[in-house]
Amino acid sequence: MIAIDCERGSGRSKVAQTIVVDQSGKGDFKTIQAAIDSIPQNNKRWIKVQINPGIYTEQVNIPIEKPCIFLEGRGPRQTTVTYNAHESTDSSATFTSSPSNIVAKGITFKNSFNRWWKQNIYYGIKVPGVLPALSARIYGDKSAFYDCAFLGVQDTLWDAQGRHHFSNCYIEGSVDFIFGAGQSFYEGCLINVTSGGFITAQAKEFPNDANGFVFYRCIVLGIKGVRSYLGRAFRPYSTVIYHHTYFSEVVEPVGWHAWNNEGHEGNLTYREVNCKGPGSNTSKRVPWEKKLNAKQLNRFSKSSFIDQDRWLSKLPL
Repeated sequence: MIAIDCERGSGRSKVAQTIVVDQSGKGDFKTIQAAIDSIPQNNKRWIKVQINPGIYTEQVNIPIEKPCIFLEGRGPRQTTVTYNAHESTDSSATFTSSPSNIVAKGITFKNSFNRWWKQNIYYGIKVPGVLPALSARIYGDKSAFYDCAFLGVQDTLWDAQGRHHFSNCYIEGSVDFIFGAGQSFYEGCLINVTSGGFITAQAKEFPNDANGFVFYRCIVLGIKGVRSYLGRAFRPYSTVIYHHTYFSEVVEPVGWHAWNNEGHEGNLTYREVNCKGPGSNTSKRVPWEKKLNAKQLNRFSKSSFIDQDRWLSKLPL
């Protein structure tokens, strides 16, 4: 994967240009997609798309030839992008990001489709089961999300590929709601389980692949009475590390599920390190959960795992 480095703008902000999105017409564009469409292909300067408060009902797509974009909302409670497509993971995402060097801050990405069904279940209305309905899918290398929220039920966040940093984000769902083959570091995030299922479905395919999910100083909560696995093996070398994370009672005592990889559990890398909370008791965990020494664990630190070339320090924050 080739990631284009972005040129810095003048001044301390590192942003060369700011485009304002405002639904009332007080900005440059009324929709986020229109703002993205206005950015030239193969742009190498950091361009900020400032998204003013509002609920933007649209599917937003950043194509691969448009790197170096910084989407900045006014906070996840004030700036929301929402849509209700469903069934296909390739087309249902509310937000799709394909290029390298993309930053988003202070935005809620929501897929409302299954959430509407769940609401009717609570009121006793008979509805079909949930379907894949993504809030976001992230393909590009060197992509970062700060103070964002991802709301869905099944397949909420497709962390597809590339190095990603999720910091102080809120992620909600029930079935495989953080999935994919991203090489990602989740730091200080709140993970909320809304019904029984699997938090992660990590998809490391081959032993020498670098990808995996690391959750560091996160909080895992859930609705009372709900139980969820920390992860299931979507591919043969699935890798997930929880580090200094708080687990509520939502965690299934066995912790992990081999899924279609029964008999080959030794290829899976699942580990909990210095976790706390009522769900952190490992006495009933699956016997094949990995034991990693200090050197092996260091591979999963933020600097070693995703930031070897110090790209995080170059972001326009």
